[in-house]
This record gives sequence, C-alpha cells and structure tokens, in this order.
Amino acid sequence: MFKNNVGAIDRVIRVVLGVVLIAAFFMYPALGPTWKWVALVVGLILLFTAVMSSCLIYSILGMRTDKSSE
Repeated sequence: MFKNNVGAIDRVIRVVLGVVLIAAFFMYPALGPTWKWVALVVGLILLFTAVMSSCLIYSILGMRTDKSSE
C-alpha cells in the first residue's frame, strides 16, 4: 500500500517524540485545551508513521530516510 520511506533512526525519533507529546497531553493540565489536543494529535501521527514506516509528507516531497530499499 505505502512504500517505506522512514529509516530506523527517524523511526526512533518519531516514537520518542510521539510518546513525549502524548504524555504531555495527560500530564500537563496547564498546557491549555488547544495545545493539549495539538500535542495529542501530533503525537499520534508520529507514532502511526513510525509503526507504518511510511510518511505521507515524505512521499509528497519525494524524500526518504530509509536507505535499505534503494
């Protein structure tokens, strides 16, 4: 369905940032309602793209950090 275009280091960074943003959603009530939801949505997108090894923005821009399938 989607071509892999996210490399291993990129995946690790996405997982770490995704978990941090999702944790911020639950742990920081003073963040404000809008920023809490932004953090949750961005965190979920980062985790999804890391699990799928595919990023829509990378596909649109013709980028790839996955060097194994070249």
